[in-house]
Amino acid sequence: MKIDKKLIKELTEYLNEFKLTEIEYGNNELKIKVSKANTPQPIISTSAENEKSNQGSKIETPGKKVTSPIIGTAYLSPEPGAKKFTEVGKKIKKGDTLLIVEAMKTMNHVPSPFDGIIKEICVNDGQPVEFGQTIIILE
Repeated sequence: MKIDKKLIKELTEYLNEFKLTEIEYGNNELKIKVSKANTPQPIISTSAENEKSNQGSKIETPGKKVTSPIIGTAYLSPEPGAKKFTEVGKKIKKGDTLLIVEAMKTMNHVPSPFDGIIKEICVNDGQPVEFGQTIIILE
């Protein structure tokens, strides 16, 4: 079987044109799947935005909230027994790893979207997290 480079190139162009992360094409004889790496980015919100959406709910810690970019399991250190990425009171810089969210056997490092001091870690090691769930609060 000969690889159809023209078809692969065309599918790759569709990825970019339509802002896709994966595309699959197939017929009776052939199946081609083209994908590109997509690093999840955390969702950033301020306490004022969250107070509007959670009126009447529990009291929230003020600060800049970093939320989980995906559904998965949160890990506070790179491996069991290792030093944690962050601790309450630690100064961090934009891009520093806050924690890992594991999804489908893939470890996704969650970087800090800005400089700050860890005010609260809202998840426990090994805890399941949802998309958009607050995981860290920064000052």
